[in-house]
Amino acid sequence: MILLKHIFVVDDEKNIRELISMYLKKEGYKVTIFSNGENVISEMNRLKPDLIVLDIMMEGIDGLDLCKEIRKNSEIPIIFVSARGEEFDRILGLELGADDYLSKPFSPRELVVRIKTILRRLNKTNINSNDIKVKDIVICTDRRVVNKDDNEIKFTTKEYELIEFFSKNINMPFTRETLINKVWGYDYIGDERAIDDLVKRLRKKLKDADSEVQITTVWGYGYRMDG
Repeated sequence: MILLKHIFVVDDEKNIRELISMYLKKEGYKVTIFSNGENVISEMNRLKPDLIVLDIMMEGIDGLDLCKEIRKNSEIPIIFVSARGEEFDRILGLELGADDYLSKPFSPRELVVRIKTILRRLNKTNINSNDIKVKDIVICTDRRVVNKDDNEIKFTTKEYELIEFFSKNINMPFTRETLINKVWGYDYIGDERAIDDLVKRLRKKLKDADSEVQITTVWGYGYRMDG
């Protein structure tokens, strides 16, 4: 089941929050709206949203004060929206820890684009603890998948086993015999040149994916992956 990204929209103008909510729902987001900042933090703890769209000018606790409270315990992305377009407000909001700032009136489509950009960036940094990152690729060991920029690089079983082994031993050189044993097993009967062919295929697929990852030949010895 795909979990929808959950956005909080906090704004004391009914037409604004309903307009934002409509656009976000059309884009497939789950949305919870608030007319003020009073219950936002308690609902954050309960509902665990992925991002907050936050108005600055509200009665009671305003957006700047709410942002300060949120930042005491959370790094959730925050986008400020405000009818006040002064540079001071924008700079102050960013200094308090907001990720972006839009002045009213703004295009709902622009807000959607900025939300997508922030969430995409956040997703790239949230790597599973069992995943291995080498330069611009991520080896998802649980699923035996290699990704670059969220796009999968297709590897055969043996190709994957070799790149995973290299990724766990960055900058360490290995003989062809050792690599054969790691990929095929100690009972393998065949030519060590099989590992040369496997490395050749890995290099081609990494190059075709425009990856920065390099598998270096250690002359007279074997290979290593440079990290």
